[in-house]
Amino acid sequence: MEPIEINAGSWYLRALRADERVDDRPALRDGGIDDPEYVTDRARQWAAGEHCSWAVCEPTTGELLAEVGLTPTGSAGVLSGWARPGHDEALATASDAVRRFAEGALGLALAER
Repeated sequence: MEPIEINAGSWYLRALRADERVDDRPALRDGGIDDPEYVTDRARQWAAGEHCSWAVCEPTTGELLAEVGLTPTGSAGVLSGWARPGHDEALATASDAVRRFAEGALGLALAER
């Protein structure tokens, strides 16, 4: 599956990136994720349909504030996420948007972890 971008009102959801234009790795480290292959692994999971992951970003700067994940399992799925300190509202809003996408566009019944 190709990554899907989502507009969640005040927040912009996109695939994680680590390239010449955008590098989410410093923000991921702020969130406690220091695996140098994390962004690569998330891209591979998107392509394989194993896990969809969205960087929840401030729309004017593109700064990663949180991450929302969706792990599909047949006709169901599990929604997960984390936020950098002080950005719980961004996570909640983005999680609602991903839930609507998963249920409406993908037809998944969701659980949270």
